[in-house]
Amino acid sequence: MTEQLEGKGVVVTGAGRGIGRALATRMAAEGARVVVNDLDADNARAVAAEIGGTAVPGDVSSADGVRTVVDTATEALGRIDVFFANAGIDGAGGPDSLQTPDDVWERVMDVNVMAHVRAARELVPRWLDDGQGGRFVVTASAAGLLTMIGSAPYSVTKHAAVGFAEWLSVTYGGRGVDVHAICPQGVQTKMLEDAGPLQALLSRDSALPPEAVAEAAVVAISEGRFLVLPHPEVAGYYAARATDTDRWLAGMRRLQQKVDEAGAV
Repeated sequence: MTEQLEGKGVVVTGAGRGIGRALATRMAAEGARVVVNDLDADNARAVAAEIGGTAVPGDVSSADGVRTVVDTATEALGRIDVFFANAGIDGAGGPDSLQTPDDVWERVMDVNVMAHVRAARELVPRWLDDGQGGRFVVTASAAGLLTMIGSAPYSVTKHAAVGFAEWLSVTYGGRGVDVHAICPQGVQTKMLEDAGPLQALLSRDSALPPEAVAEAAVVAISEGRFLVLPHPEVAGYYAARATDTDRWLAGMRRLQQKVDEAGAV
């Protein structure tokens, strides 16, 4: 078991399936006391029953919703030591992502970015006040490091999610708040199944099972690494993007053309 997780009070949002379910299951296996949150109450209860956790259904994208989840989870656990801000949506707005309506942008921003901000607003002051610190883990995406072909709302909000996690680490990392950003590529989830022509691209370096993402998270936590890269090759892509941005963008445009051609078949 991992020292940083054993016996800890852990909350995982969006834990009814996919990566969230795998994280909740792995946290329980590590000896943590787990609160399972999901918008789908039935899924939350089912996962909680499987792992011996506590179900706290609710919508963490709103200020009132996340406050309720945090307060209820705190009552169940005594204290939240680790918060996995995992809930996320893709926000695909049709074939022309530029025309995605404002209300969809707002919803994706609320779930993929503001849910993290609102959770941190609730948790960080509590962690600082009692002097025990805490751990905040954001599920972002390789799209937040590299840019996503396809959905503009997804790509932009995942960049913002990584940016917020970085800011949180810079600002509070010296005061006992450990922060991590999970940035996988293709993962065997419903989101990947629904990706259409992008599925092959996202699976280029192999689509991992959600359990592999949870394993990478545990390793990164034990080693104190900010970036959680279930696909290690993403580190090389990230470095290449920073080193020669124009070359990187040219390569991405070529990939976009292949996706366009595949979608036209």
